[in-house]
Amino acid sequence: MSYATAVHETVAALRSIREQWAELLLAIETPPADVWPPRQLAHTLRADDDQQLVVEDRAPLVLREHPAPLNVDALDAGLAIERQVFALADTLAAAIQHAERGDPRRWDYQHPGAADARGTAGSRAHGLHFACVWVEGRVLGEDTEPEQQLDGPLAAPPFAPLPPHLLHEARRTARLAEGRLLRTLGLDQRTTSVPDRPCPWCGGELTLHTDPDEAPRVTCSGGRGCSAPVPLDRTERARVWEWGDLPELIAALGVDVATAA
Repeated sequence: MSYATAVHETVAALRSIREQWAELLLAIETPPADVWPPRQLAHTLRADDDQQLVVEDRAPLVLREHPAPLNVDALDAGLAIERQVFALADTLAAAIQHAERGDPRRWDYQHPGAADARGTAGSRAHGLHFACVWVEGRVLGEDTEPEQQLDGPLAAPPFAPLPPHLLHEARRTARLAEGRLLRTLGLDQRTTSVPDRPCPWCGGELTLHTDPDEAPRVTCSGGRGCSAPVPLDRTERARVWEWGDLPELIAALGVDVATAA
């Protein structure tokens, strides 16, 4: 695998983790979701914003107490993902970081003697988003050029370029963490029969299709014999509800989206 390909795949995995992290936090605080409706759609169509999260303002999972999580599997996944990404940042910092203390670009290690939990955690106290962005910067080679000082010679860069073996470690870690997050949320690539809910137009079997790179969609096995007001898929063997059509299907199935997830 080329260096450029490894960079691209690592950055894509880190951004996927950041984009789906709020969904995982919501999953921890709600009972395990059913297959139907898709979690992202249910959250999108909620009438209120009570469960909208500003994830940058929330303490990392490793610093919180969890007296009664409603979804233990989601909590376990979140803790594992945080540990993986934080440990990766520690590894990269130990190898290539030259930024001085006080530099906001610096990754600070844990400090057991600090007065409070956040101080003890070092840069981990800033949470998963910060860690992912920091690792992404190292993968992209940011801040690896000498810097001009106000008066004097060029200063050493804050970071050295990432060597290939650490890039591949970053890629492996990021992809493993992304995979666990997507599986926990049911957003990995899979097809699942919509349970106990036949097509309202023809009685055919409905199947939910999820993919980490695409929005969920639903197909009906009735094909051309189904009168649902949506097009056939590319094989012309199944009706297909794409992302924008799913609210109509959910309404036809009589699902209360506001309370479904």
